Amino acid sequence: MTPGQASLEELAAVSAGAALRLSGDWRSAMQQGHEALCARLAEGAVIYGVNTGFGKLAQTRIAAEELAALQLNLLRSHAAGVGKRLAPRIVRLVLALKALSLAQGASGVRPILVDYLIEFCNRDLLPIIPSRGSVGASGDLAPLAHLALVLVGEGRALFRGVEMSGAEALAELGLPPLSLAPKEGLALLNGTQVSTAIALDALFGARRLFATALLSAAMATDGLRGSDTPFDPRIHALRRHPGQQRVAAALARLMAGSAIRESHRRDDPRVQDPYSIRCTPQVLGAVLDAMEHAAAVLAREANAVTDNPLVIGAEVLSGGNFHAEPVGFAADHLALALAETGALAERRIALLIDPALSGLPPFLVRESGLHSGFMLAQVTAAALAAENRHLANPRVTDSLPTSANQEDHVSMATGAALRLRPMYRNLADILAIELLAAAQAIEFHRPLTSSPVLEEAHALVRSVAAPWEQDRLMAPDIAAVSALVRAGRFATLAGAY
Repeated sequence: MTPGQASLEELAAVSAGAALRLSGDWRSAMQQGHEALCARLAEGAVIYGVNTGFGKLAQTRIAAEELAALQLNLLRSHAAGVGKRLAPRIVRLVLALKALSLAQGASGVRPILVDYLIEFCNRDLLPIIPSRGSVGASGDLAPLAHLALVLVGEGRALFRGVEMSGAEALAELGLPPLSLAPKEGLALLNGTQVSTAIALDALFGARRLFATALLSAAMATDGLRGSDTPFDPRIHALRRHPGQQRVAAALARLMAGSAIRESHRRDDPRVQDPYSIRCTPQVLGAVLDAMEHAAAVLAREANAVTDNPLVIGAEVLSGGNFHAEPVGFAADHLALALAETGALAERRIALLIDPALSGLPPFLVRESGLHSGFMLAQVTAAALAAENRHLANPRVTDSLPTSANQEDHVSMATGAALRLRPMYRNLADILAIELLAAAQAIEFHRPLTSSPVLEEAHALVRSVAAPWEQDRLMAPDIAAVSALVRAGRFATLAGAY
């Protein structure tokens, strides 16, 4: 991939295990930036973080003979992260994003830093990075310090899945610990690569769940004998929102050829369906537009230089590109998207179990009363939807000043991104419950069949969960279908949207 031009598809591939390879003349760009920084130092310039202290200590001048110690002390003191470790797929993204940023030459560091980051990614040496400790300005300092320590032979790492010290891990690769040149510790720590990587990982998962949500919505609509008239493209052309038009087209395609729908086209007494069916294009269309906006922001951030100070030509300029406010906003948009997708699915589950609205047996089981059927599955979905609503509260408004008020407004982007994974898991379970309920509903319409693609989805549900003839343990069925959801099996059936 080319620094400054990497695509989300390329980054997703690296996260999944593809090799990290950089194209273009990035070595020359880095060398020029490094030489320009060294020239300014030789002239006696005072440069923040290179020959000064950090944050509130920026006014403290550091002697030339102590510059290397300054950078190493920075890594050690800033490695203050706590909490659960970042998953290997996210660490791979962090390595790739840091390499892409430094390779653009504006950080003033040597190419060997990028060489090491590429080696780490491609030879499965993954620094152990605690997930908590960043407020998203001045970049993701604490987690990136844990990454950077491994480059100098300290910290902890996983080498091919085995935990060891940073020194042991470098020895496994046959690499000596790096001795840091001026500014290299700061360049490794400054930047939004951790918050961006976590948000990107959530985006990749959210896209799979969104495709599944379209499929489960279509399946539930057919199980409820809902109308496909609200998906008519002429309706959505008048609204003009691209996501809404795309969702309506996807739902119409997924339901095309349903004998269940055809059987009720003329004789169904209902004039209009409840909003959770009829307004699915409007709601999920807004979700899609929010996700697309977040993707565009994160793609720009993945290709950004978020270090400080920056070497531009012969000048060294101090700014604030490390502030992760754009990432925080993107994560908040994704949180809203995940929460609303689950909220709508939960409402369709409620419709499916309510005989007054569905025309189906109460709680989707014959001999209801003796059997409770899907009663508590809907309760579980409601609990998960409520939890996601709470988690969707914005995080970028939670700024707290740090560094003795030098860093007096921060983004909280890393926390904003970290809360997306629990929301993803909750939504996967909600969609699993909807798929189970929709599959059960479709069976009450036999011998009529649904559309070809929805019948494939039905068969996939039934491959791990039998029809509900009488009460049994529900949790294993939910877990089994949820595993298929998270693996992208239903998203593959849903196709492009």
